[in-house]
Amino acid sequence: MTLTQTGTRGFRAYTAKHLDDLLMRAGLDSEARLRVRAVASVLPFRTNQYVVDQLIDWSDIPGDPIYRLVFPQEDMLPEKDVSSIAGLLRAGAPAAEVQTAASRVRMRLNPHPAGQMELNMPRVGSDSMPGIQHKYPETVLFFPKQGQTCHAYCTYCFRWAQFVGDPDLKMASDDVQGLGRYLREHPGVTSVLLTGGDPMIMSGPVLRRYVEPLLALEQLESIRIGSKSLAYWPGRFVTDPDAPDVLRLFSSVVESGKNLAFMAHFSHPREMEPELVQTAVRAIRDTGAVIRTQAPLIRTVNDHPDTWAGMWRTQLGLGMVPYYMFVERDTGPQDYFAVPLARAYEIFRDAYARVSGLCRTVRGPSMSATPGKVCVDGVAEVAGRKVFVLHLIQARDPALVGRPFFAEYDPGAAWISDLRPAFADRFPFETTPLDDACLPASPGGPLGRL
Repeated sequence: MTLTQTGTRGFRAYTAKHLDDLLMRAGLDSEARLRVRAVASVLPFRTNQYVVDQLIDWSDIPGDPIYRLVFPQEDMLPEKDVSSIAGLLRAGAPAAEVQTAASRVRMRLNPHPAGQMELNMPRVGSDSMPGIQHKYPETVLFFPKQGQTCHAYCTYCFRWAQFVGDPDLKMASDDVQGLGRYLREHPGVTSVLLTGGDPMIMSGPVLRRYVEPLLALEQLESIRIGSKSLAYWPGRFVTDPDAPDVLRLFSSVVESGKNLAFMAHFSHPREMEPELVQTAVRAIRDTGAVIRTQAPLIRTVNDHPDTWAGMWRTQLGLGMVPYYMFVERDTGPQDYFAVPLARAYEIFRDAYARVSGLCRTVRGPSMSATPGKVCVDGVAEVAGRKVFVLHLIQARDPALVGRPFFAEYDPGAAWISDLRPAFADRFPFETTPLDDACLPASPGGPLGRL
């Protein structure tokens, strides 16, 4: 595979049909490979030759963090489910029977957390607008139809439901004109985030078809692109045949007077080590775009303050802006990857203390939950009670942004739904007293009724 010759793509994807051969390279025996394939029938698997050959240390399997980042592990799902599906595979059951069993497991994994389908999808009259999410007044997310896959899938991904081939679970649209109409009808929207999947999976001309119409909208101050491509296929900006066209498009966004924010996902320092990544970062920054970095805190992958401090320092050195540490969302194999909130806060605090002020643009640990982005600010003793101190970085109801509130300290809590309010009978975003569900069906606020 050529990684440095301009105009040569050299991209080779690996999917579930290649999984058994790749697992043999990892040294797994036949039964272990079967059980991993059972997990991969529920959760999507895709990687590529760059990740396999350049990022994974095959002498450190299964401990290697990048391997754990892209390859399913047999204990990601309940043992009973894995054994059941493995039994079907072992018996040579028809593919339809295996998929039926896999689908039953998926539906127990909360495929669309935080009200994505019920609360975030806007309506015009009685018609919903699939492929658009409008959770916060000033920001609209758009899921371009051709961008709903990735160069490689992360095993922790909260958007895993986009990739399993179920149209009822997928968010996507190619209605660029409809997006424009919606934005003009909502002049308070100042930012559009193209997301997925990964918009950078699209060719330059297709990406241009989605981006250029946005440049004529004076209300927009920024265009964001959420992407893992710098980690999983940096050649997208250096060696791909249309890399110059993509970079020209980025320049045109900046020249139009809008901020282009490239939201880069780096989950581990090793993803930034190849020289090609550093070349790609320079190429993007030379267009005038700002690269902001974010990732979730993932057990067994990056759950140590040294890892985060190293990532932030490297990102700063490359001219990127550390932006978010997220808490693993309540979807997919959350139980496998989740770090308790108390430990997440300690990791963030200790990493934050090890970097200079220029790295302290980063925020977290943050939960992208139903009411908004809930940040864990610390653990304190207030009025003789040990509590979590929290605030909303962003919220459906803007009046709640920045308001501190408290939750009873719980060392095992890993998500907002695990917490109970302290000094009150409800959290600020709740319209009714706390019940067993913790969060109300609708959190209210100006977008809760879209």
